[in-house]
Amino acid sequence: MTRPLFATHEVSNQSPPFEDVDLFTLDRLLVEAVAANGGAGAAKELSEFGRHWGSAAMAARGRLANENPPKLKTFDSRGNRRDEVEFHPSYHELMAHSAHAGVHNATWTEEGKPAGAPSEVVRAAKFYMAAQVETGHLCPITMTRASVAALAAQPDLLAKTMPVIAQRAYDPTFAPWWTKRGMTLGMGMTEKQGGTDVRANMTRAERSADGYRITGHKWFMSAPMCDVFLVLAQAEGGLTCFFMPRFAPDGSVNALQFQRLKDKLGNRSNASSEVEFVGAYALPVGEEGKGIRTIIQMVQLTRQDCAIASAGLMRSGLVHALHHARYRSVFQKHLADQPLMQAVLADMALHVEASAALVMRLCRAFDRTPAEAGDAAYMRLLTPAIKYWICKSAPPFLYEAMECLGGNGYVEEGILARHYREAPVNAIWEGSGNVMCLDVLRALAREPDAATAVLQGLIAETNGLPGVAEAAAFVGSTFRSADRERVARRAVEKLAMLAAAAALNAVSPRSAELLAATRLAENHASMYGAVDLEGDDIRGLLARALPH
Repeated sequence: MTRPLFATHEVSNQSPPFEDVDLFTLDRLLVEAVAANGGAGAAKELSEFGRHWGSAAMAARGRLANENPPKLKTFDSRGNRRDEVEFHPSYHELMAHSAHAGVHNATWTEEGKPAGAPSEVVRAAKFYMAAQVETGHLCPITMTRASVAALAAQPDLLAKTMPVIAQRAYDPTFAPWWTKRGMTLGMGMTEKQGGTDVRANMTRAERSADGYRITGHKWFMSAPMCDVFLVLAQAEGGLTCFFMPRFAPDGSVNALQFQRLKDKLGNRSNASSEVEFVGAYALPVGEEGKGIRTIIQMVQLTRQDCAIASAGLMRSGLVHALHHARYRSVFQKHLADQPLMQAVLADMALHVEASAALVMRLCRAFDRTPAEAGDAAYMRLLTPAIKYWICKSAPPFLYEAMECLGGNGYVEEGILARHYREAPVNAIWEGSGNVMCLDVLRALAREPDAATAVLQGLIAETNGLPGVAEAAAFVGSTFRSADRERVARRAVEKLAMLAAAAALNAVSPRSAELLAATRLAENHASMYGAVDLEGDDIRGLLARALPH
């Protein structure tokens, strides 16, 4: 009896992979926002970066790094304690490409001073594009960059480490940092009993002949494969920041004992750990008792990167959804030509434009902070507000992007399921939503006059857009009220959207008008696409989001 032969069916009505593209020049808003914030001269460099990171090869590296998560190797084959973390080669390749582009150090001079404008804006554009491909590896990248701000509190230590940090090279070897051609730095702040309340930390630091010895634990030790960690511990003078290398000065493995790697919802390519310190060698960074003041210099920069990465994730979700909709036919029409789908995608595109414009404006403030008091106040007040709004908006946004692809969006072969699992982490790490709101309130309490000037500046920059005056009045009255903490979330969100309208108005005035009309003049519906945008505006937003 002969068996029937079945030919494999021909695949049709599917979108081609969105790869081998220039992530910079395809993103018209990004190009314009970089230029508006002082980075026009870097267009060629950013286009080269965009083509490289938009390649099929980089997409494959991102997929492989997440399908093959890191593994903790506590001992070697002879029973010696090593506490090494092993990664798939694709992870190391991603790290090497980011380091080569200076994503981990380009905002600093070789002496550890701010590199000046437009280094923050240009570097942020690269971070934004890299996040669209693979976000997990950016954890050690951002901490290495941000650690320089904390190390500035200890000039002798900064002078020793900066020649290695400043190298545009990635060296994954397990060896003392001073022998390497490039290094990465991580951070350990939180403990089981305290979490965000780091003043409850119990880890102890005792003076020794060669520095300090640290005994205790960290419930979250970020990027345990790094060469050095900045950790908080209780010294005689109070909570203090310490520089803890993986190797002691004599070349022996330092007494950091990793208990396990965290099994996280997303962020799978990146290792996060629980660790115990058993008399681990460390050096102080800054004065005893000033640990929070020291490490917050680092945290301010990592919060900035949380917002940039979340904006990048949303940009990727948008373009994958729009790309798919332009190829997929349903009921004899392309999805992108269906009025309901157009309304959804255009509303999403508007949100991405606002988010990208806002993070680039924030980075301009970081660029100009050393010389401009107004930008310094903008940075201090708005960094937590911007992190709050952008990072918390990413998970529902990426769910909507997944739905645009239907079942294809929900399966792990595509990138959107990974983006969706990745998205919540930026709202949690470096201070959750409530912490961000409290930080805005603290900034207002410390510098009320400067905060008022920032708010007045935003009003002026929005140039009479709909709903701006009412939103600004609400923000001002709420922050002055005795009950401000209870309603802080609503006021902080309004503040961030007001800043977004101002930032977008400098890049795309029509988009800023649409943002203000749909987010400030009225409450935005809980679902994307439930706003009344006209046909010309819909077509304009989608054309800007992804040119045909």
